[in-house]
Amino acid sequence: MSPSRMSRTSRTRRSALALALCAAAVAALQGVASPAAGAAPASSPSASTSASTSTSSPTSTSTVGRIEDSTARAFAESLGEGSWRTQVRTAALASDQIDLRALTGRTTTRAGSALEPAIATADRHIAEAKGLAADTGSLLRLRLAAPSMRGELASGTAPLVAAATTDDSAETITAYDSRGRAHTLDARRTPDRPVYVVDIDVSRAMTAGLRTLNKELTERGLSAPAQQAPTSPTRSAAAGFWTTKIDSVQLSSDEEPWVSGDAEVFSIVSGFGFDGKVRVDTVDMPYLDNDGTTYYPNQILVNWSSYKYNLADVVMMEDDGDTNYQALAKALADALLTITDLGTYIPLVNAILDAIPASWWTNDPDYVDSWYTLANTSTGRLNGARANGWLTVTPYFVTQS
Repeated sequence: MSPSRMSRTSRTRRSALALALCAAAVAALQGVASPAAGAAPASSPSASTSASTSTSSPTSTSTVGRIEDSTARAFAESLGEGSWRTQVRTAALASDQIDLRALTGRTTTRAGSALEPAIATADRHIAEAKGLAADTGSLLRLRLAAPSMRGELASGTAPLVAAATTDDSAETITAYDSRGRAHTLDARRTPDRPVYVVDIDVSRAMTAGLRTLNKELTERGLSAPAQQAPTSPTRSAAAGFWTTKIDSVQLSSDEEPWVSGDAEVFSIVSGFGFDGKVRVDTVDMPYLDNDGTTYYPNQILVNWSSYKYNLADVVMMEDDGDTNYQALAKALADALLTITDLGTYIPLVNAILDAIPASWWTNDPDYVDSWYTLANTSTGRLNGARANGWLTVTPYFVTQS
């Protein structure tokens, strides 16, 4: 039946569906998925999936995880509208990552437009959950889970929609179809059927988060400007300052679920400042996308002009999406401001790890590895204490212009 001859009953049903889709996404803000609109009886499970009409548990129990999961379900239900499904497919095949707020904001389809206010609200609540500024902007993204799925998607195979998991040890992934049914997928075997993944732009979130973290640390007295320049291992630092530079770095290969995106890694460098207080600096490492790959960043890791002693510690973390940077800054400050400079260097790795709440270890930020008592003369390959990665470093003098 053409749109011009659509019956009043059909129009009413479509309007009800649009409202139900919007309600499902809004329900994510309370961490509860709403019932699917007009959900059909479950089909028989296939070799790689099983389906049910019951509301499944999110892949993560975190606030961000609940929002992503409920958004994934609402988005899956919206794909019941053919014109919207086609628009999403075209966008997914043309880009590795789609801005969900932009996509729903520019569509003229009924189902896509119905999601726009809920996506905007979910974005704001994700920013709040991560301790980010209100002007961070849109964070929710949609991507195809694996390049191998492109052929099936292009041929018109109906996709499932899943939320990105932050649990590297997950054995199953929950995905939803356009009827709101939950399918259980093997986390270690990439399915043949195309799967869209609802995720956040962790790179954008981490950049904003490190700004927040550094601001909070500075306000709490853990990241003040350097008060004096030290003497170098081999020469005076009057014309510049000495650093430790990362020549190459590799993290051990971990078998992550296919639904997971690239890692977003940052390091926490700590030592004692010239005021006798513990000093913390953060280092963004956005190039560390994949485990088992050697990168050659030539990146400065430690600026020794900020530290009283010739030793510092490094803790490398990964943000999978749920890190609350304001809470992290508070936890670090509460633990590290109690440590007093006794005139000799005290390793700080354990204090930093102890400061992170136990509940975070099951989600984010993930502890990657740590390096104790890195010296300003350190050179060559340094294996991490956890044996999960290594760095090759050299002293590097930065001259003043």
